[in-house]
Amino acid sequence: MKAKLLLTAMALSVALTACGTNSSNNGSTASDPAAGNGKNNQTNNASGNAASGEDLAYEKTAEPVTINIGFKVPDGKLTDGDTNDNNVASRYFESLTNIKVAHSWEAKGVDAFTQKVNLAIASNDLPDALVVDRNQLRKLIDNDMIEDLSDVYEKYGSKLVKDIYASTNGMALADATSDGKLYGLPNVAIDADAPSLLWIRQDWLDKLKLPAPKTMDDLEKIAKAFVEQDPDGNGKADTVGLEGDKAVVYGQKPNPNGFDSIFSSFHAFPKNWIKDANGNIVYGSTTPENKEALAKLADWYKRGLIDKQFALYKETQEPIVANKTGLFFGPWWMPYWPLADSVTNDTKAEWKAYAAPVDASGKFVTHMAPVTDRYIVVRKGYEHPEAAVKLLNVFTRYERRQDPNTEEVKKLDDYAAKTTVHIRDYYPFDLLLDYSDAVVKRYADVQKAIKGEIDPKTFDPDTKLVYDFSVQEKENPKKNMDAWKPAKAYEIGGGVLANEQMDKVYSVFYGMTRTMETKWTTLEKLENETFLKIIVGDQPISAFDDFVAQWKKLGGDQITKEVTEAVGDK
Repeated sequence: MKAKLLLTAMALSVALTACGTNSSNNGSTASDPAAGNGKNNQTNNASGNAASGEDLAYEKTAEPVTINIGFKVPDGKLTDGDTNDNNVASRYFESLTNIKVAHSWEAKGVDAFTQKVNLAIASNDLPDALVVDRNQLRKLIDNDMIEDLSDVYEKYGSKLVKDIYASTNGMALADATSDGKLYGLPNVAIDADAPSLLWIRQDWLDKLKLPAPKTMDDLEKIAKAFVEQDPDGNGKADTVGLEGDKAVVYGQKPNPNGFDSIFSSFHAFPKNWIKDANGNIVYGSTTPENKEALAKLADWYKRGLIDKQFALYKETQEPIVANKTGLFFGPWWMPYWPLADSVTNDTKAEWKAYAAPVDASGKFVTHMAPVTDRYIVVRKGYEHPEAAVKLLNVFTRYERRQDPNTEEVKKLDDYAAKTTVHIRDYYPFDLLLDYSDAVVKRYADVQKAIKGEIDPKTFDPDTKLVYDFSVQEKENPKKNMDAWKPAKAYEIGGGVLANEQMDKVYSVFYGMTRTMETKWTTLEKLENETFLKIIVGDQPISAFDDFVAQWKKLGGDQITKEVTEAVGDK
């Protein structure tokens, strides 16, 4: 599961950073890594005037600065004697900034890192800077343990970083602000990652002369046909209908095989906090609409329209990769994984995505993910809070392929290609920024360029890379799967997001209340087990009512009260 969750963040990088081609901002060919943005890099210029704007954002500090951080150790292994705090990435960023990153402590994996952060907060022993989650940010603010970064961000933040935050219409920075003070530098989640689309083997659909799906009935007919009419033509009854995952729903950021869109079509939003018809805040998994969605899924499972084995797979992608199914839900980036493996195993496979099923009024409804969920924070009293901002500036510029130091960037690319080490794993902070509408905009621009309506030479490096892969795929279909992945993810997944109207529903609360800290694990387990058992027939649909009553009794009512208080009049 951990590997799967990483894929959302990896989806873009696979295409946008793995290519050996190097891009430069505005055609710059600067080769000295200390050249920064190719402009003035001195603390003060010859006339003694202080730097400002972009010069200041990328300026090296006059004296060496050390920043001690908490570091999440990646799975990959370094070579040539490099260490987690002394490697090609850390040395490069230090050469740009004159800021040395030292590790106060390290933790491997998300859970271990979270525990380390919690311990650091509880013992009031923070490193100079680190990445925290939403609940940890709240604790740090409440206990006055971190710096107000408002002025530092305004003064030292690069235009690129500020533009990306602006793309969220202020929501990202607002998420890290309390009483008018900015306490964290947040990540920015791509808007496109939340909707779960219906992915279908289009070649199977065409072979069986079935229309494109729109409604729940359409989906049901297709699933039935894929089970009964030998869509792969091998003469065996070995294909299944709709695929699933034992998690049932993901709630905010989906992965392959969640049933989120089935629930959304009934206006049920499990694992999200929503307002009911009376304006009261309720937990989305407990509303009556969930019962309708579960009844539909249980009926389909009983009739064999859902893969009978879906809850038993060790890895959810198994039937997709094996081309035993031609029907599943997943986000826009499915061509990166698992569909690339499906096509590799069967080059006749033609996958398409649809915004389906629609609700009773004909609209596609989807839950959305929080704009941000992680934050760089700086220990109260640390004398160089600007160091955290400057580091964010340089690794975001590198990540977004706008670093003008082309020779140094190429060295990093070559190193990554040779060793398979991901450079981003060794950024000082595990926190990425991209424009919230990046996928939809890149899709639209690339399509216009292919039609000759835009000169691709005007593209930013990320978009140019997607365009190049798309042209390559168009000229030689399926000959290079590294080109196929981004080309089809943007063309098919991005195309649906750009062209289909969607009713987007945001959770009104993404944090953790006091009672949640002790009760939520139990409540989530109860929910997950009940939903799965109802679908596979181990419990009747009436078990949903028992679940709701038990959920309320075991702490749900108190948590709902706390969430309502936390949301207030928002």
